[in-house]
Amino acid sequence: MSHISHKANGVEFSTGALGHGLPFGLGKAMAAKVNGEKWRTFIIAGDGEMQEGSNWEALMFAAHHNVKNLTLIIDANNLKSLTTGDKTLAIEPLQQKIEAFGWECSDIDGHNHKQIREALSKLTPKPNCIIARTTKGKGVSYMENQVAWHYKCPTPEELKIALTEIENA
Repeated sequence: MSHISHKANGVEFSTGALGHGLPFGLGKAMAAKVNGEKWRTFIIAGDGEMQEGSNWEALMFAAHHNVKNLTLIIDANNLKSLTTGDKTLAIEPLQQKIEAFGWECSDIDGHNHKQIREALSKLTPKPNCIIARTTKGKGVSYMENQVAWHYKCPTPEELKIALTEIENA
């Protein structure tokens, strides 16, 4: 696995845990606001990425300037490249912290499609955040909640096992 390519349809910019995704997306949303455009900007970031300071600056800026066409979705699985997020830098209670910056924020089961649709249908006229609680590798016995699968690619044999387990879940 690797970072998504910005060459994929609908992906304008791709980053890693450098903390650039939210600030870049904020810039796009701010440009739309200034230019009177009606589109909304969506950013997907990992909870480990939220340990970066530039994201917290972007949270403050977005709320201060009421960038209401901005939605941040945080994949909160507590895993990073080499360890768990809470061992690196605890950021919980995440929802309360984001709300304290002036954002609307919901905390959902990131594997529940109904909750995802519901959260996206309730976006408010202010910056919005959806914390999607997930389990990395969910449904694959040897991958589930294992730090190594944050960066590791399955062998052809492992992929076959994974696909079988997912199909039979």
